[in-house]
Amino acid sequence: MAAGSVPLLSEDAVPLQECRDLIASLPVDHRVVPVRQYQGFWWPESTLPGVIAVQRHFKSRPDDVFLATYPKSGTTWLKSLAFAVTTRSQYPLSDHPLLQINPHQCVHSLERMFNRGRSSEIDALPSPRILATHMLHSVLPDSIAASDCRIVYLWRDPKDVIVSAWHFGEKVLGTREYQAEWPVDKVAMAHCEGISTHATIWDHILGYWRARMHRPEKILFLRYEEMLAEPAANLKRMADFLGCPFSPEEEKAGMVEEIVTLCSFNNLSGLAINKPSSDVTDEGTKLQLLNNASFFRKGERGDWRNHMSPEVARRMDEMTMEKLQGSGLSF
Repeated sequence: MAAGSVPLLSEDAVPLQECRDLIASLPVDHRVVPVRQYQGFWWPESTLPGVIAVQRHFKSRPDDVFLATYPKSGTTWLKSLAFAVTTRSQYPLSDHPLLQINPHQCVHSLERMFNRGRSSEIDALPSPRILATHMLHSVLPDSIAASDCRIVYLWRDPKDVIVSAWHFGEKVLGTREYQAEWPVDKVAMAHCEGISTHATIWDHILGYWRARMHRPEKILFLRYEEMLAEPAANLKRMADFLGCPFSPEEEKAGMVEEIVTLCSFNNLSGLAINKPSSDVTDEGTKLQLLNNASFFRKGERGDWRNHMSPEVARRMDEMTMEKLQGSGLSF
């Protein structure tokens, strides 16, 4: 994509004409994809309009729920669990929407919807709304920071995040040349040096963690690896936090375990709706329009061992310990 060639929202959907000159004036770097520096962090040029649009035009409601993740940290799983637990009184689990549509269609990405000129659909959602975001806490709209809305934050071992993003990058770009030019070790070391198509994982985690320290009642912190080990216990934590705890009768009837099974990787990835289909190229960005299967790969912990060298893995762990030191957040 040529510098300055930025896909903007439909101007009759959200007034973003003023962003055109702003984005074109920002520092640009052509790494894997063009990225622009905005408010101290690098952002993919193709998604930055949505971020700015959310900042300028999104109005939070007090009962909103936001699912916040760094990309490739378990977003699909978190969406399915949060949607299932909050709508369990509306849909029988045997005929649940998650059996018919992808989790990303059940819970919309805030900045993606704004980027596609579909902000009116966000406004039209009934309360309480469940929305997802990859935005750093520091760049969230003031209306979110000032409201009593709740945020569920999921974080994951940075090594597995890098590997998952590396595989996802090949799907997005639709070419294996990316993986040849940017092997996992190179991507990981670049990330340690602060070079990324997004902010670094550690900046993202610490932003939400520090916000939680100030308002623990507003932000629930979950770790991907702990959810894999104890999905039922963590689902109950989420339900309690979101104000819809499981009743003794529901627990006795096995509803917690039924939701865990419904939202499991094996179940969701095996559904017809989430099977591979032909990809379609977006001619505006030269990126792939991903099919539902693109959001399911392995769903495991520790897959970095199959791709990352021990030396680079140690460096990633050292960076994690250094960045989190003194924060009170345990790795």
